[in-house]
Amino acid sequence: MSTHDLPHRPRRLRTSPVMRNMVAETSVAPSDLILPVFVRENATENTPISSMPGVVQHTLDSLVDVSKQARDAGVAGVMLFGVPETRDAQGSGSIDPDGILNVGLRAVRDAVGDDLLVMGDLCLDEFTDHGHCGVLDAQGRVDNDATLDIYAQMAVAQAQAGAHVLGPSGMMDGQIGVIRAALDLSGHDDVAVMAYSAKYASAAYGPFREAVQSSLQGDRATYQQDPRNRTESLREAMLDEEQGADMLMVKPALPYLDVLSDVAQAATVPVAAYQVSGEMAMIEAAAANGWIDRERMIRETLTSIKRAGASIVLTYYALEFARGL
Repeated sequence: MSTHDLPHRPRRLRTSPVMRNMVAETSVAPSDLILPVFVRENATENTPISSMPGVVQHTLDSLVDVSKQARDAGVAGVMLFGVPETRDAQGSGSIDPDGILNVGLRAVRDAVGDDLLVMGDLCLDEFTDHGHCGVLDAQGRVDNDATLDIYAQMAVAQAQAGAHVLGPSGMMDGQIGVIRAALDLSGHDDVAVMAYSAKYASAAYGPFREAVQSSLQGDRATYQQDPRNRTESLREAMLDEEQGADMLMVKPALPYLDVLSDVAQAATVPVAAYQVSGEMAMIEAAAANGWIDRERMIRETLTSIKRAGASIVLTYYALEFARGL
């Protein structure tokens, strides 16, 4: 019997797993998740990515296989990134129907049909020899408007390859409107656009650059957002929504949960967040040293991203989570 008169005892709702599950405010389901995957041109075997334990550069066959696994596990979609053998200043492999990303999109769509969302990363950084997300002008600066012209061609190429959703990630001004117009004019008005609206110039992309074998010299601070800015993200997101984006995204996720919350409250379309390679690498490194419980941390971080307002989460843990970790 209690010796204190406590009319409010919040612990009553934490007394058992059943009670805690019943009153839980946030949940994560496989259908909320998208699995990013890398496909390497002319690969004959999978290549492990050292800074992302468990993640590989896929062959075409293994790309199709993991996509089928994602479908069978109830994951919403896969986001494809290409790793070409050759690159040039214009990123011409990005618009080539026989370029690795478009070949990969076609192979996955042929295998899964409409049972899994097939998504394509729409950016030049994987295809340029200088590693930037756009083409360069005579002074070596990223040329916004010249890049838009290529993005329009990329959009049509990826739609023709079978992509259900395009993910423009280059942070060029006006990219969503140009891409939407190109899709509609080419008869692909049913292809959705997931805009990387608030994409920050983050240190958390390091492992990703290993994954795509990036040749980037310098940084992307002239087009990706400054981590010190918060209000700017709303401007970017609302511009993308006005230009026809079907979904908005905040990237990275965990360091920018405040931004994610802001965007989710302001948007009238679904909002996604990308748990990027560096976020995964930190979890894996800490777990490998025995400093954290890996599975609990995966669940906790995905829950925090959903709790902050994301209805969609891109995560390298999507398939593992869908299988119950």
